[in-house]
Amino acid sequence: MREIITLQLGQQSNYLANHFWNTQESYFTYGADEESAIDHDVHFRPGIGSDGTETFMPRTVIYDLKGGFGTLRKLNSLYEIDGDPSSSSLWSGQTVIQRQQPIEASAYQESLDTGQAPTELTTSSVRYWSDFNRVFYHPKSIIQLSEYELNSTVMPFEKWHMGEELFASLDKEHDLLDRDLRPFVEEADQMQGLQIMTGIDDAWGGFTTKYMERLRDEYGKTPIWVFGAQEPSRGLPREKRLLKLVNKARTLSELNSQASLVIPLALPERPLPSTVQLDSSSPWHVSALFAAALESVTLYTRLRTSDRAYSSNLGNITDLLNVFGKQTIANLEMSIFEAPMSHQNGANGTNGTNGETNGLNGRGENVRDLYENGINLDNESESGSQKGAATLEIDLSSPQDLNLDTSGRRRRKRHIFSQVIGDRGLQNLNRANDDNDRELREQFGMQRRPKFHNYRSRVAFPLIDSYPKIFRDSYGHPVRENISIKTALSTDSTVTDKVKAIRNTVIRSIGLEDREAIGNELAEIADSYKEGWSSDSDEDYDDE
Repeated sequence: MREIITLQLGQQSNYLANHFWNTQESYFTYGADEESAIDHDVHFRPGIGSDGTETFMPRTVIYDLKGGFGTLRKLNSLYEIDGDPSSSSLWSGQTVIQRQQPIEASAYQESLDTGQAPTELTTSSVRYWSDFNRVFYHPKSIIQLSEYELNSTVMPFEKWHMGEELFASLDKEHDLLDRDLRPFVEEADQMQGLQIMTGIDDAWGGFTTKYMERLRDEYGKTPIWVFGAQEPSRGLPREKRLLKLVNKARTLSELNSQASLVIPLALPERPLPSTVQLDSSSPWHVSALFAAALESVTLYTRLRTSDRAYSSNLGNITDLLNVFGKQTIANLEMSIFEAPMSHQNGANGTNGTNGETNGLNGRGENVRDLYENGINLDNESESGSQKGAATLEIDLSSPQDLNLDTSGRRRRKRHIFSQVIGDRGLQNLNRANDDNDRELREQFGMQRRPKFHNYRSRVAFPLIDSYPKIFRDSYGHPVRENISIKTALSTDSTVTDKVKAIRNTVIRSIGLEDREAIGNELAEIADSYKEGWSSDSDEDYDDE
């Protein structure tokens, strides 16, 4: 059944995952003559509620700190427990019950509970990730860690070793894999793999690396993807930025040898294209942009195999990207497209998947012309042809890390080892992409492994009522229905420069007992993205 089990570790990941689950829920069809292009069994598990009704809930385990769940309850309307719990107590004396003031439900949640039209969400009304949640979770999915409190000023959960120590103490007491994860694994018939959403620049990075060690002990050959969210650091004091970089360096050095693929997610500090307008101080907004990219790049792992679009799996995509066997850090980029036909009809921008109109990108350029004329593609380099590689508008792979290098050296031009390109909701790209595929086959022949792999689907990204209106059409109007997205997941040489820059910046801030080991691991990661091409040629430098 190709099941994927998700682990959500911390507040950043839960904002991200909540967008993901809301989107998956929107793909469900309820008419007898309708069939979704999405195979829901990949991410959802069937079950029976307390009243005997059938349930369909995410295959996920959610960890968060005390106070992090907001109004989300462990038990919901599908899994209520009748009766007063105190009635079964062995204590026969008088009891005194003290209750903390409950968090009031958001207006959006109240409207969902009463079956009314959802109230429009705003950055001020979203206080917790549960404020825009549309999905019921199984009680076993909800794991609160009461040792730390969300946003505590007394003992903030922000240093890497705090997460490492928290996992060690909890796992020693409970065996977290056996208690929390194994029930979901045992339900899977043919588990495709695990996807982990976590923060990598705070204490959750330490928690994740220890969890990953245990996962590898139990599931040695299972594909495990890690999506590492990072908080925007612009405007933070230097000490805070340095702490986040130290946490990130530690996390990457540990995950590199354990994960199948690590995909860092960071809001770029350079201005976003006009198609995207978001509030960088809102986790709801920032995680929405991350979720659009994450949901799009993994779309092909849950499509029905009978769908005309290409279907794949986590293991296959990992093999395509990890060309030399030790390149586990991948960069994620995306571009947003709209259909001009929507303006002719006087409507807000949509994806135009049912027509043959040519899409526009954020600069108003025609999508088909971009591909047929080779614009927005990397040029050929000495070290091998890069024709066919996509360079998209929004780089989520922490491009600002390159600015940490203050040596004044010119940057090397990006060399792509392998790239998985995904088009969704853009029918008109089929012919252009087929031409690109044919040209690559003619140039390299069938004996050489291609560097660029194209996946396509007519399934557009749905903009549901829980998703913020961060996307704009070419007229500046909010896009309200759905959009077309192009993604590129790459293993490329920029990882070398980023990891070197991080290493040089943080190495003196790491304790002596760990400094050498972490420094060596980061150096090995950087070297892993040099193999197979010449980095010494002057033509490999970018003059930008």
